[in-house]
Amino acid sequence: MNVQTDAVPAGFIELPFSGGEHFLSLTGPLWGKREKDKLVLGFRVEKRHCNVGGICHGGMLMTFADMQLGLGARFDSEEDFGFMPTVSMTADFLAPAPLGAWVEGRTDLLRSTRNFVFCQCIVTSNGAPSVRASGIMKSGGAPNPIKGLPNLRTLLK
Repeated sequence: MNVQTDAVPAGFIELPFSGGEHFLSLTGPLWGKREKDKLVLGFRVEKRHCNVGGICHGGMLMTFADMQLGLGARFDSEEDFGFMPTVSMTADFLAPAPLGAWVEGRTDLLRSTRNFVFCQCIVTSNGAPSVRASGIMKSGGAPNPIKGLPNLRTLLK
């Protein structure tokens, strides 16, 4: 890869998920920005994200879509749902995300009930649709703060 492909697009800041001993410290860094009061997440496809065919592994794209769905729905809501474990997630792979590609995701909050949040997202690779995902997240009860998770609405002004 070269410097140009390694560059992060303007407006994105690195989110503080890379440190620590949790799953995202293995897959990050994860970048975010606010766009029209929506959360846009992004990452650069590195060799460690790729399968033997040299394209981003579907498991990595599913991990990213899962993060986009949950964090995007929280960001989009008028209330903080707290930690929302994924109950169900489906994905359609539309096109590959090659090594060096910039991958972005955008979420639409479809509906929230007392116990569940329904959402969908589109993940793009270099601007072209790559994955379409939908998810149901568990909510309900008092929001539980997530240790180490910053308030993204404040962080991404």
